[in-house]
Amino acid sequence: MPSAFRQESFRDDYSFRNSPEAIRRFPFPFPQDRYMYSVNIEPHAGGPAGSVGEFAFDVDEHYVAECRDRAITLARDPGRCASLPHMIEAEWDTLELLMESLARDHPQHFSLLGEGRRRIWTNRPLGLRQDFVFGDASTLPCPPFEYITRQMQGDFVLMDQREGNLFADAGMVTSQADWSLAFDVGMSFHQWHGPVPMAHELGVFDRALKYLLMLQPGRPVRRLNWTMTVNPRLDTAPETYPQWGPDRAALGPDDVADRLHLRVELQALFRLPRSNAILFSIRCYLASLRELSTRPDWAARLHRVLSTLPEPLVEYKGLGRTRDLAVQWLAAFDDGRELGPGPQPR
Repeated sequence: MPSAFRQESFRDDYSFRNSPEAIRRFPFPFPQDRYMYSVNIEPHAGGPAGSVGEFAFDVDEHYVAECRDRAITLARDPGRCASLPHMIEAEWDTLELLMESLARDHPQHFSLLGEGRRRIWTNRPLGLRQDFVFGDASTLPCPPFEYITRQMQGDFVLMDQREGNLFADAGMVTSQADWSLAFDVGMSFHQWHGPVPMAHELGVFDRALKYLLMLQPGRPVRRLNWTMTVNPRLDTAPETYPQWGPDRAALGPDDVADRLHLRVELQALFRLPRSNAILFSIRCYLASLRELSTRPDWAARLHRVLSTLPEPLVEYKGLGRTRDLAVQWLAAFDDGRELGPGPQPR
């Protein structure tokens, strides 16, 4: 947990930057020189001190700025948070998990006091204090799922388990990589992931669903996903495409290093104890090519991954000409040396 939070923006002037410490702990996602979809799920049971996987929910130097950006997006489009009526028990499950995790893992910034149903929640970075009764939504300023996820980095989807399947029946989604909660809410697991190329033919989602249906409380799991985005923008939803889509065409060789960002999602899944729903957290990390190049092995590996990326994945991830510009810039860091397996200490 940082001692200070950066004053920065993820839109307009794009003042977002990573400190050297944030670059050091960036979850670089490539263990090999080539990339192909896989289930790649592992236990989310902690990691090395200071890593993004150390705690259930990472809080870093961008926390305050990301919460402010979420508030801006919700003010313009309240539909980015949605929950079907039968998910209310899962909403309270989520609130309890997030509050207890933050208070336990980051006590200098968050606290949860009280006994029984009466609780007092304090969020010092955002200047919030809330007395509430667990299970009584009238004691909160907004529904429980919205209340707590407004105070979190990353997106959240609640999946209801029924009929041998998982359904995305609630979500707080303001930093997604070009998908729409309004379109996907209520979809089954395979419907939700329908646009992903190649993975269905490889059986990736069949295996993932089978695994997740057996997920147990207290045994969360995680995986990494990635794409690339022009400018450090969190809100790259289809609804706002006119605001960010043209940036891809405007990217050139002179500014690719500073404007093109690797966008990595640390995805974690938690079985919730009362509702039996699954909470899917999607935490987004951004780093520019120039920031990544301070770790030369990362720059070399990213060059190889992008150079050999299958065309269906290039199209799906919306890379197009941005991939070619990145490959050209990163080539200077790749002398063909052996990099070895594994991405980085986590």
